[in-house]
Amino acid sequence: MTRKSSASAPGTPDPSTKHEIRPGQSIELLKELHILTRDGKMNQDSRRNYHLYQFSEPLLAEAHARQGAVSLVDHGAGKSYLGFILYDLFFKTLRDRSHIFGIETREELVNKSEELATRLGFTGISFLNLSVAESIESDRLPDSVDIVTALHACNTVTDDAIHFALQKNAKYIVVVPCCQAEVAGVLRKNKGHSLSKNVLTEMWRHPLHTREFGS
Repeated sequence: MTRKSSASAPGTPDPSTKHEIRPGQSIELLKELHILTRDGKMNQDSRRNYHLYQFSEPLLAEAHARQGAVSLVDHGAGKSYLGFILYDLFFKTLRDRSHIFGIETREELVNKSEELATRLGFTGISFLNLSVAESIESDRLPDSVDIVTALHACNTVTDDAIHFALQKNAKYIVVVPCCQAEVAGVLRKNKGHSLSKNVLTEMWRHPLHTREFGS
């Protein structure tokens, strides 16, 4: 069971304004991530990132209070929305060894994230073009980390992230599983053959059911 720390941390959200721009938050970052509406408000797509931030913030604060620095690895980072928001709201003002590592297999997204971090002066966040398996062995990551996150990582990356966390002795794992599209693909591939063999295949005959059954 995770205990919530009473320590105050940078960027602690005010529940009454949890989807509003907060003091010190980078407007340039929000524009780059396309999560600001035309009237300067947060759009609906920002909600999942902020929900995960609100869940992660007490864990970050506790780890930081205990050891003076905190390390976080975000798997299936994509465009690194989550990593950037975590950095902007928590890590940016720490001025210590704390660091975020974004892990992503698509090199073009890694390059774009690196360029954005450099432009914003976010020195405590970096991005690695690695698979989860490669990241376990990579000497570019520490031997142990404090927190591992994975937000809607596709197919089996959520499972891989949990494996990584166990290998790295992570203190906390914060994951939101995705649709398991890979499993659904296997179900679709064998659907015709299975229908003739097992009536239970009717449970995933239709596309929506196939996807949900895969999940």
